[in-house]
Amino acid sequence: MPAPNMDVVVSLAKRRGFVFPSSEIYGGMGGFWDYGPLGVELKNNLKAAWWRSMVQLRDDIVGLDAAIVMNPRVWEVSGHVAGFSDPMVDCRNCKLRFRAEDLKGPPSEIACPNCGQRGTLTEPRKFNLMFKTHVGPVEDTASVAYLRPETAQGIFVNFDNVATVTRRKLPFGIAQVGKSFRNEITPGNFIFRDREFEQMEMEFFVHPLDEDKWFAYWVAERLRWWTDAVGVASDRLRLRPHDADELSHYSKQTTDIEYAFPMGWSELEGVADRTDYDLTAHSRGSGKSLTYFDEAAGDHVTPYVIEPAMGVDRGVLTMLFDAYEEQQLEREKRVVLHLKPLLAPVKVAVLPLLRNRPELVEIARRLAGDLRAALHAMYDDTASIGKLYRRQDEIGTPFCVTVDVDSLTDGAATIRERDSMTQERVALAQISGRIQDLVAGSAWTGTARPDEAAGDA
Repeated sequence: MPAPNMDVVVSLAKRRGFVFPSSEIYGGMGGFWDYGPLGVELKNNLKAAWWRSMVQLRDDIVGLDAAIVMNPRVWEVSGHVAGFSDPMVDCRNCKLRFRAEDLKGPPSEIACPNCGQRGTLTEPRKFNLMFKTHVGPVEDTASVAYLRPETAQGIFVNFDNVATVTRRKLPFGIAQVGKSFRNEITPGNFIFRDREFEQMEMEFFVHPLDEDKWFAYWVAERLRWWTDAVGVASDRLRLRPHDADELSHYSKQTTDIEYAFPMGWSELEGVADRTDYDLTAHSRGSGKSLTYFDEAAGDHVTPYVIEPAMGVDRGVLTMLFDAYEEQQLEREKRVVLHLKPLLAPVKVAVLPLLRNRPELVEIARRLAGDLRAALHAMYDDTASIGKLYRRQDEIGTPFCVTVDVDSLTDGAATIRERDSMTQERVALAQISGRIQDLVAGSAWTGTARPDEAAGDA
């Protein structure tokens, strides 16, 4: 079973060093979060898995890293300056502001979600979500710039550059991972809705006649990635096509991949058919033709764009929720994160059975050093072996290696697998290779031990 509520995940994230409130010693700042030692590893592993799937394992997608601050004309032409806004309502009593789409009913008839007063909500007004900044030493209207609210526009304005240097033919894609910023009025649900967040977006440029085929392909492909590569349970994912009245101004069709969070089904990733909206807009705005020469037709066409886009932070939140399980063993409760080995922050922990035996500590530290050369390994001797196992279970470490007294005579150590709690005895010289194989997906051949089955390793 996944985590029962948001509080459980928030507590785990803070306690074990996944996510901290930003600027916490000064009271924090809503919508901003800092990733701790384990969180940054989990986040980087998710990004690496996406990049490998989207770019490195394909021959039709290349990468890009565009600037966060761009010429303000980019955002004027794209429609963000005029239209990137949410309808908001204000409470005249408590002075708080709310997203109109989160309210159940007309503002004039419902109570304020904060103070409970009726008849105090204003009619919805548009509120632009972009953060303004200034470029240069003088803060005037000519120096106004924006922190990007999405990474996609950096791809569109570089379409001609990338197409020229890579000599790509349709269809082809450009992928990007990077920070975006939105002045959300009501950030919340932990790291689900932030003001500073990271996106992974890919713009797939196709011939206009092929848009429906490629849209269906990417919807199916992205759903498959979440189940097969990340390991999210399929029964907690669903596809939700957008109704016509909720489509973005640039979209002809959009389908969200949603996850069953404790607060309800919510968007994890979106796949949008942006048609030729963006390339056409930037062609007009810049005066440079962003088209593609179709050799078969002997004419230039403006490609259509299929965009799979997701937030990295929501992906991390989904993994924490979905991998979480509380198991009631014979003598205690075990909390475990069933993260896939390639995504787990720590791949293996090396533990000496007795920290007051220098010869065991020496072997364990040397073994941890050997393992670090190939993957993220850690050494720990700060508690009893049972508590060390539970600590590693809770942060999702798939394998532990225990150096015990027998290691001094048989030259071997015990590998323990997280999910089954079974063990396998392996020669010290073969530990590193065996762990690398297991992380890569080799079959596990461990057997159960009575003390592990009782939860008192």
